[in-house]
Amino acid sequence: MEELAQVYARSVFEVAREQGKLDELREQIAQFADALDQNRDLAVFFFSPYFSTAEKQKALRGLLDGADEVLLNFLSLLIENHRMPVIFRIRHEFERLWDEENRTLPVEITSAIELDEATTESLGKTIGERAGRKVTLTARVDPDILGGIVVRVGNSILDSSIRNRLEQLRRHVAQGAF
Repeated sequence: MEELAQVYARSVFEVAREQGKLDELREQIAQFADALDQNRDLAVFFFSPYFSTAEKQKALRGLLDGADEVLLNFLSLLIENHRMPVIFRIRHEFERLWDEENRTLPVEITSAIELDEATTESLGKTIGERAGRKVTLTARVDPDILGGIVVRVGNSILDSSIRNRLEQLRRHVAQGAF
C-alpha cells in the first residue's frame, strides 16, 4: 500500500512541478483529504465498491467545481483504479516530496509547559542553520513529559524529557537487580 501511494504521489507531484502548480496542488489535495477525513458519509461514498465509478466521477466534478484540472484528473484516475482509499498516504508522501523540493524541515518542539515564542524560534533557527534548510516549526505542550523538551526534526527525535530520563533510570535499576 505504501509503495502504491509513493507511485501515485510522485506522479502527481511531477505533473504539478512541470506545470508550476506545486503549492496549489498541495493545498487542494490537503483540502480534499481533510474533507474525506472529517465527513464519514463522503468517505464511505468514495471508498465504497457499492457506488459505481460513473457515480463517483460525477460527484467528484460537482464537489470540486473550480478545482485545478490536474487535481480532478488525478482524483478521477484514483476512482477509476479503485485507489481512492490511498489518498491519505498519497497526501503524506506529496507533503514529504514538497518539503524535499522546498528544502523545508519539519520541526516539532514538545514541552511540559508553554515555551515563550523567542525560545521556540531560537531553537528552530539553530536547527535550520545546522541542517541548512528552512524550518517549519510547531510547538506543543504535553504535561506528561514532566519537564525538559522533546524535539522531533524530520524523522529524528531528541528526547531530553524528565519522563524519558526516569524511564531510563528505571530500566537501569531493573537490569541491575538481576
